Amino acid sequence: MKGLTRTFLTGLAAILPIVITLALLWWLGTTAEELLGALLQAVLPEMLYFPGLGLIVTLAVIFGIGVLLRAYVVQWLFAWVEGLMERIPVVKTIHGTVRDMMNLVSGDLENKFGDAVLVTLPGTDYRLVGFITRQDFAGLPDELGTEKTIAVYLPMSYQIGGYTLMLPREQLQPLHMSLEDAMRYTLTAGVSARKEK
Repeated sequence: MKGLTRTFLTGLAAILPIVITLALLWWLGTTAEELLGALLQAVLPEMLYFPGLGLIVTLAVIFGIGVLLRAYVVQWLFAWVEGLMERIPVVKTIHGTVRDMMNLVSGDLENKFGDAVLVTLPGTDYRLVGFITRQDFAGLPDELGTEKTIAVYLPMSYQIGGYTLMLPREQLQPLHMSLEDAMRYTLTAGVSARKEK
């Protein structure tokens, strides 16, 4: 019975990430088609509309926004809207979380985190993987940090939280891994890791 259960769980572990990814992509595509497709059907003559046009227009709009965000005026307007959202109590939490997750998904780790490091807990042999988030504390309260300290984010496994510690520089050891690999290693509790070739 144990062998059957292990075989089943191995198959489930192999297929579940693929199924969830495809289901999420399917949901995003059908939602875009339903929302924009209905709008396009109401606006366009029947002979110009075809199934999938809503999805195509959604992708084009997203790409267009990406192109526009390279212009200074649009960046300023976008920053103003984000600043406005950051002032609304519940909205700022949701918006900030979604924005940070999209930065991680889009590979924007380098703009949010510095190097991956190992943090040795004082008086122990315990080590944690962390990510440098700030080295300059100018303009912040003196209690947060000095020239001798670095802010390090220590995420918990499976993205259930984390801590930001202000640590002495000598307590950190560089970790020779890419940020993506170090984040994957940490968030999966050490299960997923790439070996250097």
